Amino acid sequence: MDRRLAGLADAILQPGFDGTSPPDWIRRRLSDGLGSVVLYARNIGHAEQVASLTAALRAESPDVIVAIDEEAGDVTRLEARTGSSRPGNLALGAADDVELTEAVARHLGNELASLGITLDYAPDADVNSNPDNPVIGVRAFGSDPALVARHTVAWVRGLQSAGVASCAKHFPGHGDTGVDSHHDVPVIGADRAALDACELVPFRAAIEAGVLAIMTGHLVVPAVDPHKPATLSRPILTDLLRTELGFDGLIVTDAIEMDAVSRRYGLGGATVAALAAGADAICVGGQR
Repeated sequence: MDRRLAGLADAILQPGFDGTSPPDWIRRRLSDGLGSVVLYARNIGHAEQVASLTAALRAESPDVIVAIDEEAGDVTRLEARTGSSRPGNLALGAADDVELTEAVARHLGNELASLGITLDYAPDADVNSNPDNPVIGVRAFGSDPALVARHTVAWVRGLQSAGVASCAKHFPGHGDTGVDSHHDVPVIGADRAALDACELVPFRAAIEAGVLAIMTGHLVVPAVDPHKPATLSRPILTDLLRTELGFDGLIVTDAIEMDAVSRRYGLGGATVAALAAGADAICVGGQR
């Protein structure tokens, strides 16, 4: 592959990797321009090890973005072996104390910053309006759009006050579905008025609060684009998110290897389609 083309490809990838220290291929790619990596539980041992890992990554590329998928609650990478010591979104939503939510996010942000992590794929800004949802559930702050919006804003402010970029997910909203996009393509059947009144409410609030990143959802929203999942949809990522909602931060895909997009389009095809749709970064590399 042409080195210039390879460098352009590296600049938009956010891959995961195995092990608690950088493998040789990650070191080589960082030296060649890889822009980001993402950490999962398989990369996490203890605080000193994680700090050493991120320092080793930055020794190859000082500007590398080090991301993590750490929501607290049920979705934790830092404390995967023991369970999170921090409350998850549903508990925070039930307490409905935005100062508490902001404090929890700030506390997490301070820990992430101390470990050399600069981007967190959180909070989950989905409105869990479907009680049969198999993948969101307790990851959401609740089923009321206004409640989810105010706690999304509190989380964004808390995390970013610690110097870690927040990433609201899964745009344009994964709450009203009975399908897990890891395995198949969910369809959000709401009309546009319903989307505006529910799914989009927390994302509008997050954008107004200055969220630095938004993660796409691998789901079809016929009211906006009846043909392609949001991750691959220009009407959703460019026309809706960029132009209508005015988001000017980083758009990163949910893991591109998930069946909802990779089964039909393949890894390469889904990646190209996501970039053409308006995504800036491609998360890839396993969900562990």
